[in-house]
Amino acid sequence: MDVTRILLADDHALVRQGLRMILDSEPDLSVVAEAADGAEAVEAAVAGVDLAVLDIAMPRMTGLQAAREISRRAPEVRILMLSMYDNEQYFFEALKSGASGYVLKSAADQDLIEACRAAMRGEPFLYPGAMTALIRDYLQREKQGERLPDSILTPREEEVVKLIAEGNSTKEVAEILFISVKTVDRHRSNILQKLGMRDRLELTRYAIRSGLVEP
Repeated sequence: MDVTRILLADDHALVRQGLRMILDSEPDLSVVAEAADGAEAVEAAVAGVDLAVLDIAMPRMTGLQAAREISRRAPEVRILMLSMYDNEQYFFEALKSGASGYVLKSAADQDLIEACRAAMRGEPFLYPGAMTALIRDYLQREKQGERLPDSILTPREEEVVKLIAEGNSTKEVAEILFISVKTVDRHRSNILQKLGMRDRLELTRYAIRSGLVEP
């Protein structure tokens, strides 16, 4: 079993201790480094981890600043943001900074493990309030008259996008469409290349805006 090496960054030692207990209880997750501020987090991430879990509010350098620097210096490291606040601005800034998920501390005992595994699969982790924010963003863009170009995807590729946006795993998409997992991966790679996108989050936005799924 591949074990995900995790950096845990939070300026409160007790919070780090609690989060470490949650993560280290799983056989595929291991906290190998800790940091008490953003600057320490950057150095620890660059030194070699698979996943950085960063608190948004930290001294010296915020989690968002650290995420941007880690994305620049170690783009292979996946990033999750932790926050006490269900805040749309923080959420969107986290996505811009390179994070693939946003976890509320109040629900960390329920969500953090799932979010870590999703990040390592290259998938976003969205709590319900974050999805609401994405939909509001879409509606605002539509109101302002922004338009997407006509679809350049094949009907089969649109089916794959729809199923991905609805939250199905690669295996589930393969089973629903009666195709192999490798074929799903190939379709997904082609779709991302055609649309100039990077991950499931951007595909979900595209699916909403193009009417493949209902907001």
